Amino acid sequence: MNRNEVKNFLDEKVELYNQKSFITTDPISIPHQFTQKEDIEIAGFITAIISWGQRTTILNNARRLFESMEMAPHQFILHHSDQDLKSLPNFVHRTFQHSDLLYFIEALKNIYTRHGGLEECITKAYQSSGNIMKSISLFKEIFFELEHLPRTQKHLPSPDKGSAAKRFNMFLRWMVRKDNCGVDFGIWQNIPPSALYPPLDVHSARTARKLGLLSRKQDDAEAVIELRSNLLQLDAEDPVKYDFALY
Repeated sequence: MNRNEVKNFLDEKVELYNQKSFITTDPISIPHQFTQKEDIEIAGFITAIISWGQRTTILNNARRLFESMEMAPHQFILHHSDQDLKSLPNFVHRTFQHSDLLYFIEALKNIYTRHGGLEECITKAYQSSGNIMKSISLFKEIFFELEHLPRTQKHLPSPDKGSAAKRFNMFLRWMVRKDNCGVDFGIWQNIPPSALYPPLDVHSARTARKLGLLSRKQDDAEAVIELRSNLLQLDAEDPVKYDFALY
């Protein structure tokens, strides 16, 4: 396929797959259970972070977690007591342990009380760096400014160390893109969709290589940069709209 044929092919797949009817079994269905902006952000952030492994398990664990917060994660984050934390059911998702969850709760409280919330914190990081991948690394520094177990850091990516940051880029897609199809939320106003990077995983990378959009063999930060560069040639304003299509 030449570049025009690839664009036409993927544009057709975007129309087919970027529809609300396709998200029932996708992790994005979890933040769609909420209506308040902060609840959507927090549910989206935590769900994205644990989005590896079987989808059924991801969805079940995420639902169970937010039900334990009485489906009000923002209020829980801001106002929980020590007893509330003790009352949380033991949460484990693969290598994400209960101790990791407890730190995430405290770190998110810190983000919302001292840094203006997830949107403001990440937007400031983006505006200071001019680059989403760099802003993810800057956000990680803020997120882990409280005392924490070193092992918990592995649950946030470090693009500056080569991570493709798949789950974080997926979260940013949810928050920044507004597709008018009921899929991505588009509730963050000050990061343009053109700045986003594709959430690269083994499935989308395989398709991208078959279509000639990716030549790098490793699924790392350099591969994400290469793929985004080629997707920008297909749509300079909204390169990550092709995420569902590639997946």
